[in-house]
Amino acid sequence: MSRLDVQSLTKSFGALKVTDDVSLTVEPGEIHAIIGPNGAGKTTLVAQLSGQLKPDSGRIRLDGADITGLSMPERVKRGLARSFQITSILPGFTVLENVALAVQARSGSSFRFFRPVAGDAALNDAAMEALTEAGLGDRAGVVASALSHGEHRRLELAIALATNPQVLLLDEPLAGVGGEDAEAFVARLRRFKGRFAMLLIEHDMDAVFALADRVSVLVYGRIIATGTPDEVRSDADVRAAYLGEEGEEMADA
Repeated sequence: MSRLDVQSLTKSFGALKVTDDVSLTVEPGEIHAIIGPNGAGKTTLVAQLSGQLKPDSGRIRLDGADITGLSMPERVKRGLARSFQITSILPGFTVLENVALAVQARSGSSFRFFRPVAGDAALNDAAMEALTEAGLGDRAGVVASALSHGEHRRLELAIALATNPQVLLLDEPLAGVGGEDAEAFVARLRRFKGRFAMLLIEHDMDAVFALADRVSVLVYGRIIATGTPDEVRSDADVRAAYLGEEGEEMADA
């Protein structure tokens, strides 16, 4: 299992500093959640970790190796995968074919050869394993455009699992998912605990405190607190940063 180290990461857009000297670690096998009010810079931070955005300064290390300058595909090959918000699902392909593409990407195969190898047993076996883990094994032959929103989220998870992640970045996986679907998704993520590290961004405080080993609070681009869920929940500075509706959610969580 791998460890993710973020050291003094900074990112500005013009005069606006969106990531302000952020340092954190995601230990092997742990779930580390990042919470914060809207506009805190959470998604911008994850975009830098995944390689979508280049930081202005700072370092990102995976198992001690500096990956700051690597592209997104290169980071995926090293075991750093991001799921949700930027995942490209091909609506005209079946669920199995979408995950098989991720298996190909992991092996470095060219996508233009996908159709001829669609019957490759090893390729499809790996894809089916990821689908089963994500709870979509019985939907393998369904065209992706026919999935419900909750199933779409599970397909995104299966695609990420197919890359064989060592560290998985989860950007609001429960967005638009509620009720029993949300509870089932949280239970599924809990089953992966200890298998690989997860960095979780999520507004659902119930999910955060049910899953996270540690929580970091990001406000105006800066981390103001890191600790266990109980430590963060009782932190006065954190409560002050969550004035209003989100503060009430945290207090009740």
